[in-house]
Amino acid sequence: MKLDVLAIGGHPDDVELSCSGTIAKLVKQGRAVGILDLTRGELGTRGTPALRAKEAADAARILGVSVRDNLKIPDGNIEINKKNLARVIAVIRKYQPQILLIPYSSERHPDHEHAHQLAKEAWYYSGIAKIRTTDHGKLQRRFRPDYYFEYMMVHSFTPSFIVDISDVYTTRVAAIKAFKSQFFNPESKDPKTFLSTKDFMDFLETRAKYFGDLIGAKHGEPFFSSKPIGITDLLSLQISKG
Repeated sequence: MKLDVLAIGGHPDDVELSCSGTIAKLVKQGRAVGILDLTRGELGTRGTPALRAKEAADAARILGVSVRDNLKIPDGNIEINKKNLARVIAVIRKYQPQILLIPYSSERHPDHEHAHQLAKEAWYYSGIAKIRTTDHGKLQRRFRPDYYFEYMMVHSFTPSFIVDISDVYTTRVAAIKAFKSQFFNPESKDPKTFLSTKDFMDFLETRAKYFGDLIGAKHGEPFFSSKPIGITDLLSLQISKG
């Protein structure tokens, strides 16, 4: 199966929290999108790996993605080594996406920074023919996506572009809420975390509204690109008229 876009996250729910509106919009436009979770999130304070796997599958169905894989790299130990690089490279070569969506380089959680570095290096090395990987015993051909864009998690950055997700915002919210073990639930007896407070869900809503407002939309998701982005039609730009 060939994908148009592959979103890579350190833990189940990272992608949903950061760029699930963009994913839902791509799917709505008929694009083939996949999600790759690097770990099972087994160090998380709330939930279990089995429960989070079920929640991830539910979120994937809500978003309508074509595939969701998990490499089961140890949570809290996303090492940048040859073994892990080869595993991510193999996924990239298997699905041959045009674009990768990866975490921003500077983040609160070390796993997110390591996920960024691993995904970035895999993006580059996937195009090197002498780096050999296999899929079900068959040697893979080299393939490098055209580029990668970095999504925002906790730390903010000045966006290179913002995607208008107003028309799919309810889908984004539903995908996030599929991870019931992780987020606000007044009846839960689990310990509170940064994500499980009611204020965190309010933060997500406020951020989406803020970035949407910057482009004259109701909700938006920001992305960073370390390279310039070209356009073909100046009049098609979506800009706030305020």
